[in-house]
Amino acid sequence: MRTENLLIELGTEELPPKALKDLGSSFAIHMQAALEGAELAFENITWYAAPRRLAVYVSGLVESQQDKLVEKRGPAVNAAFDEQGNPTRAALGWAQGNGISIEQAERLVTEKGEWLLHKAHVPGQSVNDLLESLLHQAVSKLPIPKPMRWGSHATQFIRPVHTLCVLYGNEVIPVNALGQASGRRILGHRFHGESWFDLDHADNYLPALKQHYVVADFHERAEVIRERLESTADSLTLKADYNTALLEEIASLVEWPVVMTASFDEAFLQVPKEALIYTMKDDQKYVPLLKSNGSLANTFLFVSNIESLDPSQVISGNERVIRPRLADAEFFFNTDKKVTLESRLESLGTVLFQKQLGTLKDKSERISALAAFIADQIGTDSDQSARAGLLAKTDLMSNMVMEFPDVQGVMGKYYALHDGESEQVAQALYEQYLPRFAGDELPSHPVSAAVALADKLDTLVGIFGIGQLPKGDKDPFALRRAAIGVLRIIVELSLPLDLDTLVSKAIEVYGDKLTNGECQTQVVDFVLGRFVAMLQDQGINIDVIQAVAARRPTRPADYAARISAVAMFKTHETAEALAAANKRVANILAKNNVESDAVVSELLLGEAAEVALYKALTEAKDIVNAAAASQDYAAVLTKLATLRDPIDNFFDHVMVMADDEQVRSNRLALLALLRQLFLTTADISLLAKA
Repeated sequence: MRTENLLIELGTEELPPKALKDLGSSFAIHMQAALEGAELAFENITWYAAPRRLAVYVSGLVESQQDKLVEKRGPAVNAAFDEQGNPTRAALGWAQGNGISIEQAERLVTEKGEWLLHKAHVPGQSVNDLLESLLHQAVSKLPIPKPMRWGSHATQFIRPVHTLCVLYGNEVIPVNALGQASGRRILGHRFHGESWFDLDHADNYLPALKQHYVVADFHERAEVIRERLESTADSLTLKADYNTALLEEIASLVEWPVVMTASFDEAFLQVPKEALIYTMKDDQKYVPLLKSNGSLANTFLFVSNIESLDPSQVISGNERVIRPRLADAEFFFNTDKKVTLESRLESLGTVLFQKQLGTLKDKSERISALAAFIADQIGTDSDQSARAGLLAKTDLMSNMVMEFPDVQGVMGKYYALHDGESEQVAQALYEQYLPRFAGDELPSHPVSAAVALADKLDTLVGIFGIGQLPKGDKDPFALRRAAIGVLRIIVELSLPLDLDTLVSKAIEVYGDKLTNGECQTQVVDFVLGRFVAMLQDQGINIDVIQAVAARRPTRPADYAARISAVAMFKTHETAEALAAANKRVANILAKNNVESDAVVSELLLGEAAEVALYKALTEAKDIVNAAAASQDYAAVLTKLATLRDPIDNFFDHVMVMADDEQVRSNRLALLALLRQLFLTTADISLLAKA
């Protein structure tokens, strides 16, 4: 069967840059699903996206579906004919629906009976016949939150569509979609060369567009920009400051990327670099340049969409654009310094944190009290922590943060230092929001950690405390992120903190504002639930997590230590046998309702195997308890691994359910002692076979 390569391109007005990559990849995903659903075979599908176009390229697409032999079962034979052998209405209706006579029907015989059968030959439909419907399917599923209409069209799309190119090899497939009839027309660059041209063949899409100053491949365009940013920065002995998100957004704004260098007045460098970087990146999509010591240079890079005959004009234009933005930042900074952070406390009382939970001033006072409590728990300066907590939100009332919200915390640090606050307080104002995302840095000082934890716990407890638990993907107060932040700080900084204690204190600080009586348990369970998800993301086996979770340790650092020890223990040669023995013990104890604190009487130990097990358990108990007290769970499990032989010997030679009630109870108590020792770290019985 003939195969060709298919190109579908939607030529549009400028598409939203932050959505471009998702639109392109979604177009390919849904087009692939539509082709597969229609049983049209192909080799591969690739997507292209630029500011004024979305396209998919399908290689090796067959020209039509395979012919099919479809079996259409009719009524059962005993229902298809009456007693005289005449066809019933059901049989006649079925035959007529299939375009045959009753005499032409075949018979299908199975173990369950006999039915009428028609084997219909269904010829495959061609790409030409199917493509319009398939394109509609794919387009209708694109992630477009706010579709728009244009002109007199009733059609809706994310932006007006001006061209629709659909080529199967060198042939145009007739399709109508989004108010356009298909053809060969392709939009060129808006400013360079011809405004449009006719494409002769699907395979020539990318090279033809490059001749018209368009790099249609999103990834190629981003890589070109990255290479040119890096090489230009290297030539200036500076470092380009950008991330993947900024790079992809710039790539979504230009079709023919040209990297240029510009500069601004050095006087602006008196403003904290974070504010300048924010306005350059977020407002203008410029790429700041950093010196080797991390300070900001007054030179920056930008990506133009045109290859100008007079680049100096483009450069000076961009320099004129950035100057007023930097001047605003300079003005805000100088104005804000005239007022201390402490003096802004009262103004926080005019801003609501949450209707039932009070103002930002209320929240600041709670953070202060909770931070001091946490500081005492971890052995750092409680006065400094309380002070930092009190001032934590004051920079939100500054002109700079109101204009550039992303520099909250950062500006608090600069203003605190200007006001004469201690270095610890100033640093805590910046680090209170850490970690902000997965993989982000953590607070660098215990005072900062105390404030960061207090802020996150106050939000968690407050929102849970008024019954507004996150549901599904709805989490307006970012409680999941807060919980993960709490866990990362405690675990990665090895802080000796207990979630139960912290949540209880946070509830106490709230006073009578909270209405949810289940708040304590719900918050702790929620945070522990996030811990399970984190551990799974780290590749920890689910049975290891379940074994530890069964003990519900509420000290995150302790929880992590148990996970590490159990994961290592699972690889031990005795692990499988001990897990099986623990499962057996747990089942026996559950069936007989044995109390965990049942006492073993040495006088009732008669069999040599049970005496040996009791002796081994007694010797192990002190070692296990001492190791567990210091969170050396590897030592705990190493010691428990030595119990395999006495445990196996016990089950081989001792009848637990003895006829003598006292002996039976004593043996069950012995198993309870064994069970409690193993539960010191985790529920080993939950470990799966390796």
